[in-house]
Formats: sequence, C-alpha cells, structure tokens
Amino acid sequence: MTRAKRVGVLAIQGDFEAHAAALARAGAEAVLVRRAKELDGCDALVLPGGESTTIAKGMERLALYEPVQEFARSGKPVLGTCAGAILLAARVENHPVRSLGLIDVTAVRNAYGTQVDSFVAPVDRGGAPALDGLRCVFIRAPRLRDPGPGVEVLARVDGAPVLIRQGPCWAATFHPELTDDARVHALVLSGV
Repeated sequence: MTRAKRVGVLAIQGDFEAHAAALARAGAEAVLVRRAKELDGCDALVLPGGESTTIAKGMERLALYEPVQEFARSGKPVLGTCAGAILLAARVENHPVRSLGLIDVTAVRNAYGTQVDSFVAPVDRGGAPALDGLRCVFIRAPRLRDPGPGVEVLARVDGAPVLIRQGPCWAATFHPELTDDARVHALVLSGV
C-alpha cells in the first residue's frame, strides 16, 4: 500500500484548516507548517488565502521565504490560493508586499473589490478539461495580469486568468478549499 501524499499547509494566518479538509478529500495528509523544518518530508505545499500583508510579515518573522523558495525550486508542487497567489507572484501591485517571485505574473491585490463584493462564478469554457464546471469562490481576490511566456493559464473567469501554473508552482485567485470540489487540489497533487 502506498502512503498518502504529505502536503504542508502554511499555517500563519488564513483558512489553513479548510485546505487541510480539502486535501483529505483529495486523498492527502495535511501537515501544518509554521517552521522551515516542518517542510521536511512534505511532498507539496499550500499557501492559503487570508491577508497577504499578515502572511508576508509572518513569513518574514519566521524566516520562511528562503525555505519555501528552495522547496519550490526542488520541483515540489506549491499551490497558492488568493493571498497565497499574491505571495507566489513576481510582481505585486496595489499596496505591494514582499513576494516569493516564483511565478512570472503580476498580482493586483483586492482587484475585485472589498469583502462585500465577494462572489461565486464558474470557470469559462475552453480551459483545462479537468476543470470544466468548476465554481470559483472569490473573496477580496487579486487579479493576475501580464503572465510571462513560461506561465500556463489553466482557467479563466470572464476572460481573466484565475488558475495558472509555472513549473511546480500553481496560483489560484479564488478559494478552492471553500467548496466540496477537490479537483484543484487533486490536479496539483497529480504531479507528486
């Protein structure tokens, strides 16, 4: 019997417990990560949504920037959702925060509006077939623009990229952990 994939979930701030539940639905074991050594033995990593300034300050305080960059550069998958997508971006606009610079894209913080502007929308047709019918939950979400030539756009909503990948790094502007649909987590884990 093969062991379940162990996936670290950055547990500084945000709904990391919802990601742990989504990972369980995808057949993986979640490991909460607050220190660099907790990345050891993880097959993948999730950077959850939440407040990107708070998460960035926590990563700085806990000296996690370099270990997370090394983790991704080792080829292990990293999924960033909402605030996590901002942290993966090479460039950040609208009150920039320090990012990891792992995906050649610009993240525009809070581009869809405030908390009261939250919404759910289906992905556009024509994206990755595995994601047909996926419903996306947007809460103070960033927009991704200017993806570089090495960035693959896997899903769009109203024409805007909402799920992208560059190498082992995946960024979603929405919250896949807030639905019962584990396809995004399963897709990321399919390469482990």
